[in-house]
Amino acid sequence: MGRSYFVDEAVEQYLGGLQPAPGSCVTGLLAGQSSPQRDFVVLAVQTPYRESEGQPKASRGVSPLDDIDVEWVTEHAKQVSRMLPGGLCILGLFLVTPPELAKDAQNSLKKLIFAMEKYITKGRLWELSEEDVTDRVTLHICSKTKKTVCKTFDVKDPKSSAKPADWKYQTGVSSSWPMLTCSVEVDLLIPLTGSSSDNTDKCMKDGLGRWAKQIEAAYCLINGRQALDDSELISGQKKNLKTAHRQTLPARIFVSDEQSELDERSSALVRVCSGSIRVRGVVHCRAYIHNNKPKARHAAQAIKRDIINAVCSRVEMFLEDLLINEGSHKGLCSGQQALPRRVFAPMPISGLSVCDYMFPDESTADVAERLKEMLDCETPEEDIDTSLESKQLFSAVSGSETTDSHSDDSTKHATSEVQAENPKIQKASQYYAGVAVAAGIALLATATSLLYLNE
Repeated sequence: MGRSYFVDEAVEQYLGGLQPAPGSCVTGLLAGQSSPQRDFVVLAVQTPYRESEGQPKASRGVSPLDDIDVEWVTEHAKQVSRMLPGGLCILGLFLVTPPELAKDAQNSLKKLIFAMEKYITKGRLWELSEEDVTDRVTLHICSKTKKTVCKTFDVKDPKSSAKPADWKYQTGVSSSWPMLTCSVEVDLLIPLTGSSSDNTDKCMKDGLGRWAKQIEAAYCLINGRQALDDSELISGQKKNLKTAHRQTLPARIFVSDEQSELDERSSALVRVCSGSIRVRGVVHCRAYIHNNKPKARHAAQAIKRDIINAVCSRVEMFLEDLLINEGSHKGLCSGQQALPRRVFAPMPISGLSVCDYMFPDESTADVAERLKEMLDCETPEEDIDTSLESKQLFSAVSGSETTDSHSDDSTKHATSEVQAENPKIQKASQYYAGVAVAAGIALLATATSLLYLNE
């Protein structure tokens, strides 16, 4: 028996409206939530057209399947995965083709699904658990008959073969999923052992790795109750959850002093540092958990992973900016700069939220434009919530040896009104914002190991 996918009817309507142009096909993403028993699909979005795309190769005698831009599909998947809150992930891909290409569609989908999984999980900080599902779904749709073929691949095994799966449409799949929220106040210092982007990349990833392990091992309170076991997430749940009101549950995460001190002692090293990066601010986190007998520990895992993902996504963008700066001989500049904040917007077809990162000089109109391009949905500007990270995030760099580094008093004492000093960061992160966050190591770790989270 293969896996079962319960799909929102709004996804059915979206997929039914896709029609490839003559001599081409349509690719796209399927997003939702996995559980050991079943999977839920709440979002489908086609791959946006690439601005540099020219004449389809099919018109020159090449199959549309061979014309699929794997790099572009996987990049879109990575960008969309950053926009998904905790509990939601990319579950797979769909492909719409004319009937004459149905026979070869599965080979193309297999190639895409493994390339996508490898790309979007590169650098992931949290560890998979034994219960994590590694099957990814592929859906082939005939553009003429609308017939669908649903199969899965186990992405942890490159030699795995396709397995049949059930694809079932339902109404309001996620309408009553509980939502967990918390805010993390961050004040972290990361030492740098060199001025090049490679050294900075390594230092930041090492620090983030230690910090992520602390978050995974942390104590979690959900709605004031410890969430470690298989108890019900919400006591006294109604059986007919589809008609229930979505509940919002506050979460708090606590890193124990004992675990933090142990990590500090195990990583104690004496080394010369050329500088440091310090990040201060508040990161708002959000996660959803399915209503198929949700367990408290699964909800805790979802919110912890959102904390880690929200930080990791910004770090990746920050490091990309460093590479551009190094190429322009500017490098990592000392000083303090305001960094983008996380904003949220509702998904029209499910009522769940997605996120984006808004630069200090951007408006909600810019966010709405990105949502349209990445998720193929219209979002009114007034529906975009920009208030949740009201305390501005800052990245402060000191002591770094770069060609254009300045360490005068004006940079050492920057205020909350400081804007991003380097406009190139906006070009490097066209869709997303970056912010470097990690745990301080032994000699630089101070005062407390408690991460305080409240709604």
